[in-house]
Amino acid sequence: MNSLPTARFSRYGIFIAFAAICLILSLSTPRFFTVGNLLIIGTQVSINALLAFGVTFVIITGGIDLSLGSMVAVTGVVAATFAHPDTYPLAVPILAGLGTGLLLGAFNGLVITKSKVPPFIVTLGTMTIGRGLALILSKGRPVSNLSDTFNFIGGGNVLGIPVPILILLVAFVICSMLLKKTILGRYMYAVGGNEPAARASGINVASVKMWVYMISGLLSALGGIVLTARITTGQPNAGAGFELDAIAAAIIGGTSTSGGTGTMTGTMIGALLIGVISNSLDLLNVTSYYQQVVMGVIIIGAVVLDGLGKKTE
Repeated sequence: MNSLPTARFSRYGIFIAFAAICLILSLSTPRFFTVGNLLIIGTQVSINALLAFGVTFVIITGGIDLSLGSMVAVTGVVAATFAHPDTYPLAVPILAGLGTGLLLGAFNGLVITKSKVPPFIVTLGTMTIGRGLALILSKGRPVSNLSDTFNFIGGGNVLGIPVPILILLVAFVICSMLLKKTILGRYMYAVGGNEPAARASGINVASVKMWVYMISGLLSALGGIVLTARITTGQPNAGAGFELDAIAAAIIGGTSTSGGTGTMTGTMIGALLIGVISNSLDLLNVTSYYQQVVMGVIIIGAVVLDGLGKKTE
């Protein structure tokens, strides 16, 4: 295979694949390109995309975060605990959930930078800790009886647009600007591209890593709050497997597993592609077992293309 077309496809293939799949589905499934179905896809994608934005920062620096799903559970339980009717203002459960995610993310970053233990191991441990904390705080039971104001975050509409989609769009803009327009964003690419060189040039590598894990925790908490409000209960077992979908969205969207490369636009398209494929398979009555196989093939294909693209560079 010629190297130049391979490199170009690895860079733009996600956009081509997304457009081609949407075109095929619009022709084969009349229900696909309806406003109602597109809003359903957007709502379903929103939580995965929020987590994927966070892990994109982490992967760009050469790390990984496996604790995303557990953070969704524990932050959702914490938020739900403060979201009962006639107790606290809406800001309290939101800040409690976000604060919990921020602390867990800081814990990840602190252990990784101070102990030099690989991120895979640290976040694997945090994944277990988070799930345990969710079960302890909830006593193993769903936290229910949430206020209507809180539930509006996950189930409400503004001008006909579901609130989760609006939250997703705001997060996308902020994350894109953080990555493209700030010094911290440039440092993330530098650390992931060549950590020794970044350190030699005066970049505080430990500080950059702390920030990316804290941001990842914060966005996971935001996903946990949206999910809790959407299902109207704080579920200690929520978020199982979410980390894999989020990492898949980032990788499919072009974020290199070896660090130094990635965009929020690519991650957004990756998350949408996963959502569209899942939705289309549902419309075609394909069972969830086959859907997992299809998703695995797509992830492997994305990683293979990433590897081929790296070789040509």
